[in-house]
Amino acid sequence: MTRRLALEGIENFRDFGGYAGRGAQRLKTGRLYRSGHHARASDADLEALKGLGIAVVVDLRRPDERVRDPSRRWDGFGAEIIDSDAEQERTVEWLEFLKSSDLTVSAFRDYMLDYYRAAPLDPRYLDLYGRYFRSVADSDGAILVHCAAGKDRTGVVCALTHHLAGVHDDDIVHDYLLTNDPARIEARSSAVGELIFETTGRRASDEAVRYAIGVHADFLAAAFAAIRAQFGSIDAYLEQGLGLGPDLRRRLHDQLLA
Repeated sequence: MTRRLALEGIENFRDFGGYAGRGAQRLKTGRLYRSGHHARASDADLEALKGLGIAVVVDLRRPDERVRDPSRRWDGFGAEIIDSDAEQERTVEWLEFLKSSDLTVSAFRDYMLDYYRAAPLDPRYLDLYGRYFRSVADSDGAILVHCAAGKDRTGVVCALTHHLAGVHDDDIVHDYLLTNDPARIEARSSAVGELIFETTGRRASDEAVRYAIGVHADFLAAAFAAIRAQFGSIDAYLEQGLGLGPDLRRRLHDQLLA
C-alpha cells in the first residue's frame, strides 16, 4: 500500500494502518493517519484532508506551539479536537539544552533518550493518551494524530496503537522509522541548523542536525523499556495507566481491525 500522502505544506503525512494485527486480522486502512502540524497547510492540502473523513484530530503539541502555529482547517471542519497542556515547560528545557550542549550527535541522543523515557509516564500524557484511545473506540471516522514534526510524540502514540492491535514489534519499529524519509530530512536540515545557530551562536555539524531531525529505534525502545519498568508490561500500562479495560479494548479492536 502507499502510506504517504504527498501534501504541499504538511510534513510527514501518512497512513499508519494496514499492518497485520491480532490473529488473521489487519489494521484498517484509511482509518489512522499521522503527520506534522497543519499551520502551513495549503488550500489544496485542506481539500485533501477534507476528503479523508477525519472525525478526530489529536494535537500533541504544547500550548505555546499551538499558539505560535495555529492549525488551518478545511471548510466545514467538524472533527473532535483532543489536546492538552502537556510539556508546556519543555520549550525552556530545550533551549537550555541547546545553549549548554556541545551540539554533538551524542548530546542529541542523550537528550532524546531522556525525553522518551520520561514522556510516556507524564500524568498529562497518560490523560491525553487515554482520551485518544477512548475517542478511537467511540468514532467511526478517521483519526489524525500529529505533533509539530510528526516524529517523537506522534511516534509513541502510533506505536502504542500498533501494540494494542497486535502488530508485530518489527512492523511497529518499521512504521516508526518511516519518518526518516531522506527528502524530508534534506528539506528540514538547513532550517533546523539555522535555528540552532540563532539560539546558540554556534553551528552544529550536518551529521548532528540530521540526527536530531530523524528518529532512531533506540528512542522507541527507551520509551517501551521505561513503561515496562514502571508497569511491568505495555499491556499493563494500557490498562492501569491509560484506563483501557477489557471492554474498551474489545471496542478498540472492533474499530481498528478488519
